[in-house]
Amino acid sequence: MKIIIGSDHAGFSLKDALKKSLAEADVEILDVGAHSSEPVDYPDFGGKVAEKISSGEFARGILICGSGVGMAVVANKFPNVRGVLCLDSDTARMSRKHNDTNILVLAGRRTDIKAAKAIVRTWLETEFEGGRHSRRLDKIKKIEFQVQSHEE
Repeated sequence: MKIIIGSDHAGFSLKDALKKSLAEADVEILDVGAHSSEPVDYPDFGGKVAEKISSGEFARGILICGSGVGMAVVANKFPNVRGVLCLDSDTARMSRKHNDTNILVLAGRRTDIKAAKAIVRTWLETEFEGGRHSRRLDKIKKIEFQVQSHEE
């Protein structure tokens, strides 16, 4: 599996710890930054990850900021992105099963490494159920198309 990951300064230490865990699980990682805990602007890194998911270059990505809220907002501005802020494994599981989420957002200041590893593992291992959930995702895609057409 290959994923793209990004964070701001508040998510840097959690991202760094997760990268080690992911590498041990043979997950290939592209880290787009931030590369330190020096203050940066989360939209810069959230946008990099979301653009690569939106274009189809990567199937899944992980974003981390202090609360997770800012990164989730940025990610969901991009077409074909279904980003979810998860504070527990159950939300991660259901987001994959029912919503086929492709960006996992974590709260660096609210999630310890043990919980984050469990959330990430659950999110990566859970498959989309399809069925009635596909119909609902098709409706979301239609809304995206309408919004994009309106903007042009």
